[in-house]
Amino acid sequence: MGVRRDGDAVGDAMNTSDYKQRLLALEKVLSARTERKLDRARDHETPSVADVGDASVADETASEDFTEAELDSTLLTQVRDALRRIEDGTFGKCLVDGGPIDATRLQASPWAPYCLKHQRLFEAAARRATPTL
Repeated sequence: MGVRRDGDAVGDAMNTSDYKQRLLALEKVLSARTERKLDRARDHETPSVADVGDASVADETASEDFTEAELDSTLLTQVRDALRRIEDGTFGKCLVDGGPIDATRLQASPWAPYCLKHQRLFEAAARRATPTL
């Protein structure tokens, strides 16, 4: 196994420094955006609206902001989990079977914890578990 200039092994080991930098930048953006959305949603909840119509619009806007903040928060958790995997040496390995996660998948979603096969299985199971009317 050879060694690159940056000190990372070539072969089995993955150079995670670029992924780490991308994830750290994304963590910063998501954290700030989540806080802004939560603050904005809380501002809409103040009883300073003039009538029922204004209250309805304020409620809907607050609900949208809370939903967006929740989505960002979920992604932020995934980003932080990926950063922990970098630190413990398991980044780029599927959490189910330890197999490699395709580099193309990691380029698109560096926080991905599963290979494509297992991600699809989880999504299919979630669709089956979701009740329909």
